[in-house]
Amino acid sequence: MTGFLMVFIGYLAGSLSAGIIVARLMGLGDPREDGSGNPGATNLLRLGGRNAAAATLLGDALKGVLPVLAGHALGLSSGFLALIGLAAFLGHLYPVFFGFRGGKGIATGLGVFVAWSWLVGLGVILSWLAIAALMRISSLAALVSFALAPLYALFITGSRPLAAAAAVMALLTTWRHRSNIQRIARGEEPRIGRR
Repeated sequence: MTGFLMVFIGYLAGSLSAGIIVARLMGLGDPREDGSGNPGATNLLRLGGRNAAAATLLGDALKGVLPVLAGHALGLSSGFLALIGLAAFLGHLYPVFFGFRGGKGIATGLGVFVAWSWLVGLGVILSWLAIAALMRISSLAALVSFALAPLYALFITGSRPLAAAAAVMALLTTWRHRSNIQRIARGEEPRIGRR
């Protein structure tokens, strides 16, 4: 029962949209209605500047980290850790507290990967940095690094449940980035450092 309770708590934690909360506290309105329409750190950077973006990034990452770390502390199996992380990620994408309209899940997913294994998280971060430096497209870096996450999870942790959950997260990330993928294909996706 403890494991299933933690999965539920993971989803509730993921449903706490940091971007929407930060925007409301800073009087920025609803980020789902302004800018890119996404309540993530990139849109909060546009709408409220670096402090808003940093607070959003930290909040979204922590809601992926904390439930999984709690699962570790309770001695739960890798299967439950996989489900807790996936639940937190789904909570971010489809938050029960905000009409099931959430973000794309990059920061929360990264938090989950780090909490599963800091080496998995490091692999994803380094992959993001490498693609971002090479191609200068943030969304492409996110897509590639998340696509590699199942391999990192499998080879670093040896856990098939973690790898399977990472694969589901990668697929959902691709789906949530479908408009970005279309812009990349047309050569219209904004590059890092350009408005």
